[in-house]
Amino acid sequence: METRYLKSLIAVVDSGSIADAARAEHLTATAVGQRVQALERELGFALLSRSGHAARPTQACVALLPRARRLVREAALLGSDASADGLAGTLRIGAISTALTGMLPAALRKLTQAAPQCRPVIVPGTSRALFQMLQSGELDAAVIVAPPFELPKALRSVQLRREPLVLLAPPQARGRPAALLRSLPYIRYDPDAWGGRHAADWLADQGLEPAVLCDLDALEAIAMLAADGMGVGLVPHWTGLERFMGDCRMLPIAGAAYERAIWLVTSADPDLPRMAELLEGALA
Repeated sequence: METRYLKSLIAVVDSGSIADAARAEHLTATAVGQRVQALERELGFALLSRSGHAARPTQACVALLPRARRLVREAALLGSDASADGLAGTLRIGAISTALTGMLPAALRKLTQAAPQCRPVIVPGTSRALFQMLQSGELDAAVIVAPPFELPKALRSVQLRREPLVLLAPPQARGRPAALLRSLPYIRYDPDAWGGRHAADWLADQGLEPAVLCDLDALEAIAMLAADGMGVGLVPHWTGLERFMGDCRMLPIAGAAYERAIWLVTSADPDLPRMAELLEGALA
């Protein structure tokens, strides 16, 4: 069985259409369709249910997808197995948006200098989504907010940094954080996000119920809205915040309990241990 055909099938399932999968695979839609049909003939059952331009996996396809993903991943690892130093191959790294614009660029530069045969693939996403991808084996490592629960034993974590909570206020705003939150619209860091719970905890502890303008799980956007005078926001002081806050006032919020911890999470038994070790060192 051709692992390339399995890779095309997975691309169709993940994108939701043969046309989108073809663009991602740099193939024609006809070629992708033929690959799926070849798999269906070999396996003896339908893998996709087509409706218009959409393509959805059948129940049989859903059942075999985890093994298909593992087969494709194992085939991709053959090159690194043949590498004497274990530093060749594709390293799939998930990262939240603030890590993408903050700590990751310098770390990637160090990683690729130390391992020229390493090809990092960066996957952006929320902490929750990246954690799920890590658990399903779709990622080798993820830079995420520390989850509000204990990690399963199959995963390991390294704390990269702690980010204190700060209040961002428009340049002309004056007063203490509590007074500003009572008087100005609140651009809320989504409390359902793993990192948003720290701001929500501080507000609850202070007995504050500000008037919420909107909820966002995009810290860069919160900083830019505050700079434009739209309101105030409680955000962690991440690496690179200054590039987005303009002339905002930044007021510290005391208390280690409200700091956001950023972790590097990997498998406890990674496929590419040498590259995972190098990534950890580069981020640290």
